[in-house]
Amino acid sequence: MNTIPSLYQKTVDCLHHADGLPLLALRLYLAPIFWIAGTNKLAHFEDIVMWFEHGLALPLPWLMAALATWTEIIGAVLLVAGLGIRLISVPLIITMLVAIFAVHWPHGWQAIADPGSFAPNENAAEAAKRLNGFLGWLKLNHPGRYNYITEFGKPVILNNGIEFAATYLVMLLVLFFQGAGRYVSVDYFVGRKLLKK
Repeated sequence: MNTIPSLYQKTVDCLHHADGLPLLALRLYLAPIFWIAGTNKLAHFEDIVMWFEHGLALPLPWLMAALATWTEIIGAVLLVAGLGIRLISVPLIITMLVAIFAVHWPHGWQAIADPGSFAPNENAAEAAKRLNGFLGWLKLNHPGRYNYITEFGKPVILNNGIEFAATYLVMLLVLFFQGAGRYVSVDYFVGRKLLKK
């Protein structure tokens, strides 16, 4: 009977050496998301400033756009390297909070309008009905275009809710509290060197 707890403890002890891998996975998952978001902002910077000013009514729109852009670009690079992860997590968390409350909050939870998924808003059922109606009409009247549009996947209606931003926020919170990960980050080796001094 004592062998099950003993086996469990040995397994946990072995897994302890690989506990940096899930943190590496989080970093590598988030890095391209922030890189793409940041470089897209940089490529269309004046449009982003205008949107921050007139669409979101944020104060100091040029400064806010610059901070968001460079936080995402620099954050992506640091996430890949595993360098300064707790520090860069703070401005990335702030960026996600701004995105959640200034951009996505009015649309509810869902990123994609789906009445059968978790927490659909009041428009999800109507959005699905309209999309299905349009696709049915397209298939009946223009089968070639229908096949062209649906060839690589099912079309969806973007709901633009907080789902993705909230998920990234949770991932960043894990990185803030756990760090970059043992053996798989610059932070780990820098920390070891500092402890030896």
